[in-house]
Amino acid sequence: MTDEFLILSQRDLREVMTFADYVEAVTEAFQLLAQGRCQSPVPIEIPAQHGTFHIKAGSLPRGHGYVAAKINGNFPGNKARYGLPTIQGAVFLADASNGQPLALLDSMEITLQRTGAATAVAARYLARPDSATATICGCGEQGRIQLIALQHVLAIRRAFAWDIDPQVSRAYAAQMAAETGIDVQPVERLGEAIRASDAIVTSTTADQPFLDIRDVRPGTFVAAVGADNPAKSEIAPSLMAAATVVVDVLKQAVFMGDLNHAIRAGTMTEEAVHAELGSLVTGKKPGRRNAEEITLFDSTGVGVQDVAAAAHAYEIARERGLGSSSNDLASIQGTLGAP
Repeated sequence: MTDEFLILSQRDLREVMTFADYVEAVTEAFQLLAQGRCQSPVPIEIPAQHGTFHIKAGSLPRGHGYVAAKINGNFPGNKARYGLPTIQGAVFLADASNGQPLALLDSMEITLQRTGAATAVAARYLARPDSATATICGCGEQGRIQLIALQHVLAIRRAFAWDIDPQVSRAYAAQMAAETGIDVQPVERLGEAIRASDAIVTSTTADQPFLDIRDVRPGTFVAAVGADNPAKSEIAPSLMAAATVVVDVLKQAVFMGDLNHAIRAGTMTEEAVHAELGSLVTGKKPGRRNAEEITLFDSTGVGVQDVAAAAHAYEIARERGLGSSSNDLASIQGTLGAP
């Protein structure tokens, strides 16, 4: 137990956590969730004029136990209007045994990395081991981490980059080719890239589906990441119905994410979902069962991912003496409010 309250900025988190650390944290989170040892309630959505706020929370039985709550603002027009990121917010971490506040962490970095980590965990169980070509749909920061996630568990040698703005996909391709050392090509014709791919990630803000069964070849792994509220949609119900669908948490995916739209369209039911991700991690359910199967991970982002990532970062930062700490509330408020 400590009297100090720790503040971890985006810069601190990048110093504290590697992507492998996030994968480890998220794997543990889904394992514990499948075992019924932690909580991940359905999130709260608060509409705003130009976007939405989401509140996600969870618990984790590490040490004395942790509870975390994250509030994120998601404003897709921020870059054009104000030059600000789409997603901004904070994660509040507390001791689950006594309620003591422990830390406040930048949520933009945690959300980015833990979302990519979930894709890496899913790909480990659902992608063909020989997958070598990927397509990334949506070339923002999330698209960047998604390619890193695939490369973390698969021997990806070539990638296609597609974005609604061709300039963005061209810049992304140049950046990611330099960062990953693989051949990354921007494309304007999405269908051709998809038909050549073993793994596809959708990480856009689309509210209409653009990925259909017609273009996805047998044996492909799809990670549907962008539809993190009920209004968003990337995957056509026909593709959902044809795929082996794995969700992060079923009670959440039925009202947000692409499963929600497939159920509304009448092409799927809750019972048609193959498994939650935690069931694959614990071995309760199999992952990919044959080379011809289309597998799809419907990733809506759950609170247990946030608490697991925050707890890991907090423990590493405490051990290494990183971040800003204070035992004085006025000082903490001054730090948070400082430019």
